[in-house]
Amino acid sequence: MKKWVKLAITSAAVLAFAAGCGNKAATDESGSASTDASKEEVTVKLGIIGADTDVWDDVKDRLQEEGINLEYVKFTEYSQPNSALASGDIDLNSFQHQYFLDNFNEEHGTDLVSIGNTVNAPLGIYSEKIKDISEIKDGDKVAIPNDVTNGGRALLLLQTAGLIKVDEAAKQAPTVSDITDNPKNLEIVELEASQTARALQDVTVSVINSGMAVDAGFVPKEDAIYLEPVDDTSRPYVNIIAARKEDEDNEVYKKVVAAYQTEETAKVIEETSKGSSIPAWETFGKK
Repeated sequence: MKKWVKLAITSAAVLAFAAGCGNKAATDESGSASTDASKEEVTVKLGIIGADTDVWDDVKDRLQEEGINLEYVKFTEYSQPNSALASGDIDLNSFQHQYFLDNFNEEHGTDLVSIGNTVNAPLGIYSEKIKDISEIKDGDKVAIPNDVTNGGRALLLLQTAGLIKVDEAAKQAPTVSDITDNPKNLEIVELEASQTARALQDVTVSVINSGMAVDAGFVPKEDAIYLEPVDDTSRPYVNIIAARKEDEDNEVYKKVVAAYQTEETAKVIEETSKGSSIPAWETFGKK
């Protein structure tokens, strides 16, 4: 009987020890799961224009590894993403150059800032009717964007192409009324930037922003009959990632910029744009 009692006690102790180890293992596993669950994914809403997200898709995949979910909010008009950013409907946007942002802030009393350079995307002149800029004839119609910054940039491009001259006093923002010489009597048609590619059937040439041209199926470097040169005068037109002033030093947003400004992204930009867009942080600095 004493032997049986001792055996029973010993067996119970062994079972208790095993159960304790099992409970500890379960606790460890539960604790680990709890820790993993505590690593909640952060969502960043990014405002963009157009349908082309190839470059950002690559960035998005890498950000996912850091627990950052990049959510696209797509807009169709250039007037929309900054208003959405200022109101807090989105966290960042990436669609504009610095000059456009500066002008928007001045006109709307907002305080949006650039937190990182993305690409330089040269403006192009496109046509379905002619193959060379020299073929433009007297009285031909030319479509340009109707917003102040891109319209002014388009007029400066037409001047660089030798088609018109504009008043130097207008600097980076000439309007049609600032044209001082128009030897071919070109008819300048001002349209929403999103309509400039669609207008190609109705005009001889159209000045189209790079993103809109890509969405329309063009490869700027191959299909434009005249492409904006890239030099020191291009700096105001470097595309950027914008945020609200109070979020300028947000650590999560800094990670978004860092994930963009990488060699991996530069390769995707080269492949998807076929050399038409240039990684701006490599040429003009990160910010």
